[in-house]
Amino acid sequence: MNIAAFFDIDGTLYREGLITEVFKKLVKYEIIEPERWYNEVRPEYVKWDKRQGNYDNYLLKMAGIYIEAIRGLHKSQIEFIAKKVVEQKGDRVYTFTRDSIKWHKQQGHKIITISGSPYELVKEMASKYGFDDFRGAVYKFNEENIYTGDVIPMWDSESKKKAINELVEKYDIDLNKSYAYGDTSGDFSMFKMVENPICVNPTKELIQKVVENESVKEKTKIIVERKDMVYKLTPDAINLW
Repeated sequence: MNIAAFFDIDGTLYREGLITEVFKKLVKYEIIEPERWYNEVRPEYVKWDKRQGNYDNYLLKMAGIYIEAIRGLHKSQIEFIAKKVVEQKGDRVYTFTRDSIKWHKQQGHKIITISGSPYELVKEMASKYGFDDFRGAVYKFNEENIYTGDVIPMWDSESKKKAINELVEKYDIDLNKSYAYGDTSGDFSMFKMVENPICVNPTKELIQKVVENESVKEKTKIIVERKDMVYKLTPDAINLW
């Protein structure tokens, strides 16, 4: 059987949310009106930036507008934008996660990314960092390759659980020896399934889920990367205020 390492991208590998960069491009190319950023997304961003709001709310607000914005666009347009985003921003990653990918490759492990970002973006990041396979949110298109506005999500815990089960079958993966890296509550199902879960700069909500589940708490490591330092912690070292 194979050992695998499952990686989230946004906030785990990439230092922010990739969809943020796509959103900026869509505004730049006048596909999304700037007013939607200022009136709808920016208030959520400001709340999060001041630590008064939830990061997931900010991302979900953008995702909702993204779904509306790409409806009627040709698939090649988003593929072009995704390629440009990764070319220009794809190196903005956490050192710890980048080094972990390299280590897993050296060990001969399967490295797989399961991300809530759009499939087109995840595909480009997977190619850049040499992942063996990937899963992302699928924004559906019709036979003319025009986006319909329908989406199959991959940002929630249940979707990631289903994806892992499919990948276990495909690659004959031993979860009792495998790893998962994530930063939000959407990654918690991955943590429950593998023997070696690693929180990377986790949200408070994810830490709460970890400490409330004794079996997950016992096996979880916590990584906090700030400036040029990497801090390795255990759940017992965390005080939730």
